[in-house]
Amino acid sequence: MTTLFARKALLPDGWTDRVRLHVDGGRIAKVEAGVDAESGDESLGCVIPGLCNAHSHAFQRALAGHTEQRSPAGRDSFWTWREKMYELAGRVGASALTAIARQAYCEMLRSGYTSVAEFHYLHRDPTDGDAVDTMFDAIVTAARDSGIRLTYLPVHYERAGFEAPEPTERQAGFAMSVDEFLAHLDRAAGRCAGRISLGVGAHSLRAVSATSLQRIVDVASRDGLPMHLHIAEQRREVDECLASYGLRPVEWLLDSFDVGDDWSLVHATHMNVEETEALAVSGAVAVLCPSTEANLGDGLFPLHDFLAAGGHIAIGSDSHVSINPFEELRWLEYGQRLATQTRNVVSLREGHVGSELFARALEGGARASGQETVGLGVGAPADLVALGDDDPMFAGHDDDSRLDALVFSGYPLPIERVMVDGCWRVEDGVHVDRDRARDAFITTLERIGS
Repeated sequence: MTTLFARKALLPDGWTDRVRLHVDGGRIAKVEAGVDAESGDESLGCVIPGLCNAHSHAFQRALAGHTEQRSPAGRDSFWTWREKMYELAGRVGASALTAIARQAYCEMLRSGYTSVAEFHYLHRDPTDGDAVDTMFDAIVTAARDSGIRLTYLPVHYERAGFEAPEPTERQAGFAMSVDEFLAHLDRAAGRCAGRISLGVGAHSLRAVSATSLQRIVDVASRDGLPMHLHIAEQRREVDECLASYGLRPVEWLLDSFDVGDDWSLVHATHMNVEETEALAVSGAVAVLCPSTEANLGDGLFPLHDFLAAGGHIAIGSDSHVSINPFEELRWLEYGQRLATQTRNVVSLREGHVGSELFARALEGGARASGQETVGLGVGAPADLVALGDDDPMFAGHDDDSRLDALVFSGYPLPIERVMVDGCWRVEDGVHVDRDRARDAFITTLERIGS
């Protein structure tokens, strides 16, 4: 058993001084508050729970910064970016994916994410046509090497669009039949254990037929798996859904399926007022990725109205143009401020925006990743982040505003150590496997290009 003494810790009922956390078997076995340190305790400053990165495409870490030049047409969009992403996907085999994902996961841990939901649809190795499940193996290896907690979300992709039943030439490299996909899901289920758990995903309404989606949802419901889906990210998707199904994407999904708290809808950017309220009432988690949504020009999620109606949110770094949970939270609020020309928009439950954003992301991330218990409470996984309590970021702040400082100061993160499953993965602000991960990543990008 390991005992941690935190001078201050964010427990489920709030900030508490002088806390001893007893860690055994990867979980918090006992919590003592308002006590003194004892011989053998590991001394820490401020301790907070780690957050879940609820939406990741790990391979896209290799694309960050490489799509920011204007195209010859002079007008760029999500759809022009997608072509460059497809080009990258066609070059990433299993060995490259291991190196890229490992680097991304190490960066996540360094920034305070302790778990990740990997939305994975690159099921075929473009460098080895005979390989089976090696891309899944790559993701699992990267998670195990880095030490992050992984919810593996195999994602079905079968067609090019609502009225295009066959994939394009570039999509054919990862598209498959629903029977092939469900067979892969079954194989993956037999190999997920410990820090590796399983969920299931459908890429989007445009990429998966209604019939196939029903079969996937039936399996998710039968096996109690979190269900993830991209939806309403772009206006073009909304228009095409209206033309094909007669309803808007979120409207059609809620009308066609029993969407509940085991569902996570990613982006859901373009909803009308009725959809926003209905999605909130359903209990589904809206997974929001502000840095990627801004980078791709997606638009702004109707956050205030969704939360006011009782909605739940999680955050993700998606394409990994930024890997920093506190930046995602900051820009989640800033986007709303720019749209409404007001301040402190996400303060519906608490007076302090930083505290509310953090609490909502912690709760929603746990639901999106299928974790039953999170936070610094007895029985929860020992997934935590130790902050330097003497960092200038926190100077002049108290318990009420400490998370405001962390979210809104924008300085280098004062993260000193990160623990997952009872093991230290970050020490002195550096991932314990940083050099190996970094060297392999650099060598891989030199080999495959980007």
